[in-house]
Amino acid sequence: MEAGAEEALIERCRRQDVEAFGKFVDAYQARVYGFVKRMVSNADEAADVTQEVFIRAFQSFTRFDGRSSVRTWLFRIANNLCIDRSRRLGRTPKAIGFGSDYEDGEEMEVSDSRWQPESLALDAELIQVVELGIAEMSEKLRMVLLLHDREEMSYEEIAETLSVPVGTVKSRLFLARAHLQSVVKRYMTEGGNA
Repeated sequence: MEAGAEEALIERCRRQDVEAFGKFVDAYQARVYGFVKRMVSNADEAADVTQEVFIRAFQSFTRFDGRSSVRTWLFRIANNLCIDRSRRLGRTPKAIGFGSDYEDGEEMEVSDSRWQPESLALDAELIQVVELGIAEMSEKLRMVLLLHDREEMSYEEIAETLSVPVGTVKSRLFLARAHLQSVVKRYMTEGGNA
């Protein structure tokens, strides 16, 4: 969406224009759902949390002051709802991982491995190892990793979304990647028996 069109849409949403808000939901729903789905353990819960994100956004759009980007503001709402939900349920959200959910219409480039079944099996196993590594991370590390690598947010946007200093974002991202590196290294040195 072009910057001018997005600004006009946001202004209409601030005035509680339901039609404009529907367009806003269409523009951001898949990304928010993708983030939330990686933070909760089940697709139905992810859909419920995503719906709550947009209900909260609609209710508070009049207070959106534009100091941050609308995407940062929306992901802050999603982040806070995921944290609230995990506290309420007394559990840590589980990550589904990077390899399993592509948005409708999004293509995934896969090499032709029909003649290399062993390679295909090892790739699938490695993806599973990475997903399990992400799932066992602390919530704080997982959120930073997902916002940076999946949502392609800058350090500054993540810092604003999570209300932490940029240095904290960088250190959490470093720790998340170091954790994944150690999980993959352990898997590789143990010959695939992680």
